[in-house]
Amino acid sequence: MQAGEPLIELAQVRKRYNVGQPSEVEVLHGVSLALRTREFAALIGPSGSGKSTLLNVLGLLEPMTSGSYRLQGREVAGLADDALTRMRQRTLGFVFQFHHLLPAFSALENVTLPVLAAEGRVPAQQLTRARELLAAVGLSAAMDKRPAQLSGGMQQRVAIARALVLQPALVLADEPTGNLDTATSDEVFTLLRRIHHERGTSFIVVTHDPRLAARCDRVIELVDGQVARDEAVPTAA
Repeated sequence: MQAGEPLIELAQVRKRYNVGQPSEVEVLHGVSLALRTREFAALIGPSGSGKSTLLNVLGLLEPMTSGSYRLQGREVAGLADDALTRMRQRTLGFVFQFHHLLPAFSALENVTLPVLAAEGRVPAQQLTRARELLAAVGLSAAMDKRPAQLSGGMQQRVAIARALVLQPALVLADEPTGNLDTATSDEVFTLLRRIHHERGTSFIVVTHDPRLAARCDRVIELVDGQVARDEAVPTAA
């Protein structure tokens, strides 16, 4: 699948914590990278290299200290919190290592949570979309089950459907298979690739698994808060 228009553009992004304090530390040291629509990229690097911090900046969960971040052509620096929230809801989906499903809610109710947060209610059209997504991830028979009644892989599939319910242009996945066994990990990753091919959704997947990174279209490696490598994977699955 060919990449399209620019989706994210980072230029010399730095992130510091405890600014002005004796404990001030800089985690990202001038990161520059771009991602186009319909790309599927792995983000790799050793522990402490800044992967999660970069993902939080990309996800508009933490502000950068300096630099430029353009999301779908719009500079995010200086945007008010409500504007950032709307942009995050409209553009981004999130999948984490731990699914963070609400235990008292059914699979279907968990998938509709982003809709409820964004709109204050769940319109019939969005409820239908949530059902279709659960069917697409192989959970047609589990829509009314609560997380405790589902396996780890099934719970992560619910989380993937939840990430897609608002039709984001980009899904940020932080170790989405890190809590799963090898076979289930392969199944979940294959599902992410299928969604990418069928729906054109862009993905950035943080992973420590070199097997999964090799199945992405592109590998971005962070070392000590800087991009050490950014290259296409010629044999991506």
